[in-house]
Amino acid sequence: MIYGIGDLHFDYSKEKPMDIFGDNWIDHEEQIINNWIDKVKDGDLVLLPGDISWALKLDDAYYDLKRIDKLPGKKLMTKGNHDYWWQSLNKMKKLDLESISFIQNVSYIHEGISISGTRGWISRDSEGFDDSDEKILKRELLRLEMSLSDIGQDVDKKIVMLHYPPFNMDLTPNEFVSVMKEFEVDICIYGHLHAEGHRYVVEGDIDGIEFFCVSSDYIGFNPKIIVGE
Repeated sequence: MIYGIGDLHFDYSKEKPMDIFGDNWIDHEEQIINNWIDKVKDGDLVLLPGDISWALKLDDAYYDLKRIDKLPGKKLMTKGNHDYWWQSLNKMKKLDLESISFIQNVSYIHEGISISGTRGWISRDSEGFDDSDEKILKRELLRLEMSLSDIGQDVDKKIVMLHYPPFNMDLTPNEFVSVMKEFEVDICIYGHLHAEGHRYVVEGDIDGIEFFCVSSDYIGFNPKIIVGE
C-alpha cells in the first residue's frame, strides 16, 4: 500500500500551536501518530509532501524526523515552504534515519512504481506574484523535470508529490501539470491548503492524472490510501 499525508507540522519544541487553523488541530500530532500506527504496516510506503517540521535547523528537525522514523512503513519526503531545516541530500542522509528517504532532483522506485517530486510554488495569477516568484517557479519546474527524468526505467505507475497545489487561483491546471503530462504521470498528490484554503482543493481525474489533496487536516489527520485496496 502507498499512503499520503502532508503538512504534519510536527514541533518538538511545542512553540508553534496549529490550533490557529481550528480546534481540529488540537493535539494533531497525537492524532496523526495514532491513526498512522492503526493503519500503516511495515511494508507500506508513506508519502509526505512537505511542511514536516517547524524546526529551523536540521539538528533540531532531527527530533521530529526521528519520531516519524520510528512509525511503521517506509517514508518518502519532499520539501514544503516551512521546511527551513531542509539541506542537501548528503547532509540529510548523514542523519542515518532507517526508514526515511528524501526527494530532491531524484526519483524513488517502490515495487515498480516511481515517485518523483519537488516543492512547487505559487501560481502566476497569485496576488503579489513578482519577478522573484517567477525565478522560483521556473526553478521548481526544472526540479520536477529533473526528478521525473531520473526514473530511468520502465515502471508500472508514476506518482508525483508536490507541496503547493499545481493549479492556478481559478483552479485550472498550471505549468506543473503540463510537465506531468509530458512525462505521462498517473497520480499527483499535494498539500499546503488548510482551513479556509480547502476551498481551493482540486481532486479527481484531470487530463489523465489523478489528483489528491493530502493536507493533514483535509484528510482528518489520517494517512490516505493512494495506491492499494
